[in-house]
Amino acid sequence: MDSCRFLTGQFLLAMPGIGDPRFERAVIAICAHDPDGAMGIGVGAVIDGLGLHDLLGQFDIDPGEAPDAPIHFGGPVEPRRGFILHSPDWAGQDTVEVAGRWALSGTLDVLKAIAAGNGPADWIVALGYAGWGEGQLDEEMTRIGWFNTPAEPDLIFDTDVDRRWEAAFGQAGIDPRLLVADGGSA
Repeated sequence: MDSCRFLTGQFLLAMPGIGDPRFERAVIAICAHDPDGAMGIGVGAVIDGLGLHDLLGQFDIDPGEAPDAPIHFGGPVEPRRGFILHSPDWAGQDTVEVAGRWALSGTLDVLKAIAAGNGPADWIVALGYAGWGEGQLDEEMTRIGWFNTPAEPDLIFDTDVDRRWEAAFGQAGIDPRLLVADGGSA
């Protein structure tokens, strides 16, 4: 496999009619993709009724300066595990830089830094992730269901969650209203 086929640092956008309600209108920020598999964080939907202050309270972290931001549905795998996608201006003990576009952290140090007001400038919190085993995402990309596009960090950090799916297609020059759920035949 050559590296141009890997999608690290890109968005996966669910096509209309993907067939899995968990991924309807999904926007997934791919954080790792190599011959062994892929991992991404969903940034296109939030978990109703759950805010950052609730999450911080579960870890006895005083919210301090942190806003009570919504928590994103990162994906169906390990839905109780937390991840923070953030700007690369901050790094902690487990931070991984993603293609120079954003960073991914998954330990309490980033939450403590956000609460203390000295964390990354931009961030979102998600529970769960989307994961693919060896060759699984590569196979899925050969079928209709997912569209990949370069990921612009402003779409994660500066675009309202309800507009990310349309905005990501728009950045690729596609009007999602023109996409159909089923392909035709000639």
